[in-house]
Order: sequence, then C-alpha cells, then structure tokens
Amino acid sequence: MEVEGKGGEAGTTTTATRRFALPVDAENKSTTFRLFSVAKPHMRAFHLSWFQFFCCFVSTFAAPPLLPIIRENLNLTATDIGNAGIASVSGSVFARIVMGTACDLFGPRLASAALTLSTAPAVYFTAGIKSPIGFIMVRFFAGFSLATFVSTQFWMSSMFSGPVVGSANGIAAGWGNLGGGATQLIMPIVFSLIRRMGATKFTAWRIAFFIPGLFQTLSAFAVLLFGQDLPDGDYWAMHKSGEREKDDVGKVISNGISNYRGWITALAYGYCFGVELTIDNIIAEYFFDRFHLNLQTAGIIAASFGLANFFARPGGGIFSDLMARRFGMRGRLWAWWIVQTLGGVLCAFLGQIHSLTWSIVVMLIFSVFVQAVCGLTFGVVPFISRRSLGVISGMTGAGGNVGAVLTQLIFFKGSTYSRETGITLMGIMSIACSLPICFIYFPQWGGMFCGPSSKNVTEEDYYLAEWSSKEKAKNSSQKFAETSVSERGRASTHPQT
Repeated sequence: MEVEGKGGEAGTTTTATRRFALPVDAENKSTTFRLFSVAKPHMRAFHLSWFQFFCCFVSTFAAPPLLPIIRENLNLTATDIGNAGIASVSGSVFARIVMGTACDLFGPRLASAALTLSTAPAVYFTAGIKSPIGFIMVRFFAGFSLATFVSTQFWMSSMFSGPVVGSANGIAAGWGNLGGGATQLIMPIVFSLIRRMGATKFTAWRIAFFIPGLFQTLSAFAVLLFGQDLPDGDYWAMHKSGEREKDDVGKVISNGISNYRGWITALAYGYCFGVELTIDNIIAEYFFDRFHLNLQTAGIIAASFGLANFFARPGGGIFSDLMARRFGMRGRLWAWWIVQTLGGVLCAFLGQIHSLTWSIVVMLIFSVFVQAVCGLTFGVVPFISRRSLGVISGMTGAGGNVGAVLTQLIFFKGSTYSRETGITLMGIMSIACSLPICFIYFPQWGGMFCGPSSKNVTEEDYYLAEWSSKEKAKNSSQKFAETSVSERGRASTHPQT
C-alpha cells in the first residue's frame, strides 16, 4: 500500500546534507506513505510507534476478556468492575497531557519509551493481586501506558507531510488500537493454554498477564534502540549541536491551551475514542451476561469490535486526506462531523436491539464508524498548531479518556442504568458532542460553513503568529506553512501566495 501526496516521486531523495529513501518536503518529512517499507527514519518510526502502542493497548485491556474468572476469584461486585474500568482509562488523562508536552520538549522516542517501561510493572503485578482494591490499582497504573497514543500521533506528524499525515496518523493509531480487539482473543487463548498445562483457573489467569507485560517491555527497548525523533535526527543531539533550539515550556503550553480549536477536538474525541474505550471495557461481559455465551465466544465477538481498527481508523485518516485534496481543510471538517454523527446514531440503535445476530451486525457497522472518526479527528489535529503540536495532541488524546471516564461513571457504574440503556445514551452523547466541530474555523482556509476570512490571510500569517518577532527567525514554522498550502484544496480559489 502506498499513499502519495502532491510532489511525491519514487526513489531516493537527497537534501543539502542528508539522503532519504523516500521523497521528502522542505522539512524532510516524507511526502509518500509506503506501508510495507521499513525505510529509516520515516517508515521505521511508523512501525515502531504502532507496535509499541499496540502492546500497551493489549496490556491495558488484558483484564476484561478474563473478567468472568477474575471476578469469581476476587469476589468483585458490579461496582468494583465499573470502578476498575474507569480507573483503566482515567490514569492516562493526566499522562496524555504530560506526554504531549514531553514530546514537544524531549521528543517522542524518549518520552514514549520511558512511559512504556515505567508502566510495565503494573501489568506484571496483576498476577499477585488479592483484593478488589488491588485490581483497581493495577488497572489504573497500567492504563497510563495509553498515553503512548499521543507520542504515536506526534511522531507521525513529525515524519510525514501534510498530504499524507492523516493516513500515517490513522494507520499508526488504528493498528495500535487493534490491541483492544486482539487482547480479547489473545488472553482467553493464553488462559486456555496455561490451563492445559495443569494450572487451576485461578492460577492460570494470573500467569497469563506475564505475556502482555513482556511484549510491552520489549517494545519500549525497540523504540529506544531503533527509533529516531525527527527526519533530521534525535532531539537531544540536535539540541546539543544547536541545530534545533530548545523551546520555552511555558510558552509551548500557553500557546496550546489558548487555541480554542484544541478544546473542540478534545470534546469531540471524548465521544469517539472515549466510546471505543468504553466498549472495550464492557462488550465482552455484555455479550457474556446478556446472551448467556461462553467466555471464548463472547471474547471472539468482542474482539471483532476492536479488530475493525485494522482498516477502519486507517480508512478514516485516508478519507480525511482524500477530502483535503479536493476540498481542503473544509472537506476534512465535513467528513469528520458526518461520520461521527452517523456513528452516534448506530451506537444508540445498538442499545435497543434484543437479537444476538442483529446486535453483532450493528456492532460491527458501528465499530467501523466510531473508529474511522478517530482517524478523521487526527487528520485535522496536526494543522491546529505547529509550535504546540504535542500539547494539542495531548489535549485531544486526554479528551478521549475523559469521555470514557465520564461515560463509564455515569452510565456503566453500578446498576443505575442497564447496559442496553447506557449504550443508547452513550450514542446520543456522541451525536451532541460532534456539533462543536461546526465552530472550528481557520482564517486561512475557512470552516464548515464559510471560506477564508480574507484572501490576504496566509498559512504563514497563521503559524508565525505563534511566535514573537524575536523567535520567528529560530523556528521551522515557515517551512511547515509552505507545505500546508495543500489544505486549500483543488476547489479553493484562494491564491497561492
């Protein structure tokens, strides 16, 4: 599979000082996306980032497919299970915000590997828990690893040019999120294999957690050993040589949080990725209890939801890029809003179905929409801010976890609502939270309902406004502005200045 933007040519590209296997733009970002390549640094960063995120996802959601066994062993109540689900996604709210800033200051390689290594012990410790409190705590700390999503999106946005960045972000995140479905298959199989070796069921589930913990650890070392922060090198080396200036952390954060577009992406993402996280936590138990299925059958059905990430989220990113080529940023925004609204409708409908067959069918269709809209969201995020890309990515990613926490706290904790009613209300919330997308407006490109505010407003005006007059000569926003003119689209009459 190859996705190519304007100006992309086959073959090796050479800059004034560096030689790359893929064609690059003025920032040395790849203008093409070749899925089956491992070319350094662009495609190697892609494969390392999605695999690390995949391993973290498997670890975080390793418990839900084994819940029928775990709850019996630890005497978990419905409230305990609900609290554990909330804990698993609430920990990374703060971690994602911090991760964004860490990527801006230290680079995605060190930031992601450090987090992955520091959270792996929580996965191993799951084998030794003896109480509901212990179960909640290990799920809380293991969930911090989901902040590697932010480093994944930051890394892809740093390696790939605007015309293909939606595809790169979508595929990397989609394949990483695939861990949420894969773990629904992996953990019951690992559990069964350990049982066949002679272990009791209460011992087998504990031993099973060493598998995701081990792979999470190995992925972090792979990133450290083989990854590279930017096309031009690692942050620490570029800072040391003076090739890259160290930015002011206060200005990076304030610039990011003062951009209202980042808050809207956080809200909308809260009810697409937040919905996905919630489903990952509840769906196996939902089918197990409601339709009286066995553990492995419920796991297979639940896995089919997460496994749609293999093509759905990447498809959303690719769709965002295709819309941008024809309609510019306005096309990205329209596609995002339409797909999220339809996903919300399907979610609401899912909660009203009483047939096992139709529940599975609607769930599969819903999974495609809810995961595609995640890819569409991060087709827009890289263009909101150049200086504070990590902060905006962190805010948006954290919004997904906040949405999951609030949804599970309100609709799926205890017995206030049935699972069916909770799913329906979650769909309605998704529809409502997609409406603010209509208010995202870029003066140089326009918004959903109107074009650019003035033909005199350029990409340079927008991105260089993030810097003071003294700082402008020391940043790379000028080059980014030059490459982002593609967001005008072919349909635009905005002059190429």
